[in-house]
Amino acid sequence: MPARNILVINCGSSSIKFALINEDHTNTRLSGLAERLGSPDAQIRWRLDDQKENLILPGADHRAALAKILPLVESATNGQLHGIGHRVVHGGEHFTSACLLTPASLEGIRALSPLAPLHNPANALGIEATMRLFPNLPQVAVFDTAFHQSLPEHAYRYALPEHLYTEHAVRRYGFHGTSHRYVSVRAAELSGLPVDDSCWLVAHLGNGSSTCAIVNGESRDTSMGLTPLEGLVMGTRSGDVDPNLHSHLARNLKWSLEKIDTLLNNESGLLGLSGLSNDMRTLEQARSEGHAGATLAIEVFCYRLAKSLAAMSCALPRLDGIVFTGGIGENSALIRSKTVESLKLLNLSLDETLNSEMVGGQTGAINAAGHPRILVIPTNEERQIALDTLELLNR
Repeated sequence: MPARNILVINCGSSSIKFALINEDHTNTRLSGLAERLGSPDAQIRWRLDDQKENLILPGADHRAALAKILPLVESATNGQLHGIGHRVVHGGEHFTSACLLTPASLEGIRALSPLAPLHNPANALGIEATMRLFPNLPQVAVFDTAFHQSLPEHAYRYALPEHLYTEHAVRRYGFHGTSHRYVSVRAAELSGLPVDDSCWLVAHLGNGSSTCAIVNGESRDTSMGLTPLEGLVMGTRSGDVDPNLHSHLARNLKWSLEKIDTLLNNESGLLGLSGLSNDMRTLEQARSEGHAGATLAIEVFCYRLAKSLAAMSCALPRLDGIVFTGGIGENSALIRSKTVESLKLLNLSLDETLNSEMVGGQTGAINAAGHPRILVIPTNEERQIALDTLELLNR
């Protein structure tokens, strides 16, 4: 039986990663990224075999990008596609592991959209588009929240009345689970440690960002909560704010809940602080040119990230290392440096030369000699999703 091909669709809040992954993991014919969706700079970049292509799509949303991506897949597979794996951000308490996609499970994913308003609708778009194009192929949803089912109750419960949890499932769920799982396993491999006897702090940093404490291959705490809004400063999301902010804005400015939610999810974070952009590359350039808003946004981002990593350390019996991943974590030497500066009490220190060189998809250690490991590991959520999809199809 020939090795199977799995298409992985990873729809984020402003991007779509896609990859055609062969079962033997040695033949990725097609991979690409649609990024900056919804902006004038939206584009798709992909590699098919050894050919690299780029397509500018000003203002394109997820649906328009997928309309360009899916024909590439048809061409690359020559009809030999065996399944599709979809990243889905929020599985609630119902979806605790990967599941086969059916009309009923798709409705369940849509029903969870209020908990992940920037993501689950985008995830559903990817599922709908591929189900129309490949109606006879098995398709699998892999949930970001599933990895965090190992959180102890004292980490996932809010200090709220019991009935809000038992009757309405109000609790902390956590996200980016596929990424946290993948890079923590890679960190153990690179460090010569058993996965089931290793302890990591992971910072997944991109337009959406989160930290995670991982002990022996299991999530023990994470910065995101009921929704992906909790925790770190992100591209357009505020992260943690005073819980009474909603009533303050409603009472004093007469704002509706919808307007406040839009503010916190779409108009805050790096974009709100800088008044310029939600893209860290743009902000770093502006900072170098003296832009005050960009400078402040980066300072707040790094300080809040360091605070979160320090807090996550409470869940670890020991620290084997910190891992930076995600688009910002993998490529921004500045963000890594400024974050580590605030973590001296954990005895962390960077080798600045190694740090400056560790960009563009490289993997390796950037810590100064004699200090705890600090690793840069490119995440590969697509590969992890493909592995989970194949595991389910094998059952």
